Amino acid sequence: MSAMSKRIAVLAALPGLLLTACGGSPTTAEQGSLGSELKGATFTVGSKDFTESIILGHITMDLLRAHGANVNDKTNIKGSTNTRTALTTGNVDMYWEYTGTAWVTYLKHTEPMADPAKQYQAVAKEDLDANKIVWSKPAPLNNTYAFAIRKEKAAELGVSKLSDLAALVQNKPNEATFCIESEFSTRDDGWPGMTKAYGIQVPKSNVKMLDTGLIYSETKKGSTCNFGEVFATDGRIASMGLTVLQDDRKYFPVYNAALTLRQDTATKYPQIQRFLDPVAAKLDDNTMRQLNAKVDADGLEADQVAHEWLVENGFVKK
Repeated sequence: MSAMSKRIAVLAALPGLLLTACGGSPTTAEQGSLGSELKGATFTVGSKDFTESIILGHITMDLLRAHGANVNDKTNIKGSTNTRTALTTGNVDMYWEYTGTAWVTYLKHTEPMADPAKQYQAVAKEDLDANKIVWSKPAPLNNTYAFAIRKEKAAELGVSKLSDLAALVQNKPNEATFCIESEFSTRDDGWPGMTKAYGIQVPKSNVKMLDTGLIYSETKKGSTCNFGEVFATDGRIASMGLTVLQDDRKYFPVYNAALTLRQDTATKYPQIQRFLDPVAAKLDDNTMRQLNAKVDADGLEADQVAHEWLVENGFVKK
């Protein structure tokens, strides 16, 4: 775990922690500052273990707290499957999930839908019917998988799209080196499917499995790997001078983010979706990249970034 991840994990263990600087405002909303609609309710909010998911978790907690709820912080859960299991077993009441992940990983469909709206509708219907999970309205952001390389190295190798990699493996095998996450290495919508779709036959020795944060830094260095698995909305892509290869065969599914809730929670507290839907509508790719960069590139804490964005957009009081 990176130093930044450790700091985030510490914050996750301390819900309600108020960080102040030089007498400034707290970095979480005051409980009930927007009203008492959720007074007396207690919710446990989860997230996965990467920056974007953690920020979305803090956005959710901040907004719920501002409407009077008590909140238990269970952000930073290791891995998608563990986070999803926490929801289905009742260990958390809600967290933000991605349509592509649900469709392929949880609902076990091998063919993603190219149309984002149809993908969302199909996921929401099937997940509710089969698992009693409610999907709130999706955010415009599409945090799909991608592969990035240093801009100057991309120009040197003459690669701009994923279909260029098959020829690179054949002609310059020593340059076809990859850094990927362990989860991505086995996902149906990950490395096995991508290499098959593009006809890429890479020796195992050319593929290194690293933690998410290390993939970006090692791709920037270019010694461990030239190509790194990244998330399309990650702020480090721009800040580290990386360029994303075009998914020209449109292999990767659409990954729109949406708050997912247990049906009993959504039914008992319909206000949650009413409060969160306008927030989701504001979260497009560019906004999410900026929020992610504030944590990963600028070193700010996830709860501070979440709170300041909510204040700037008028969703909570300062």
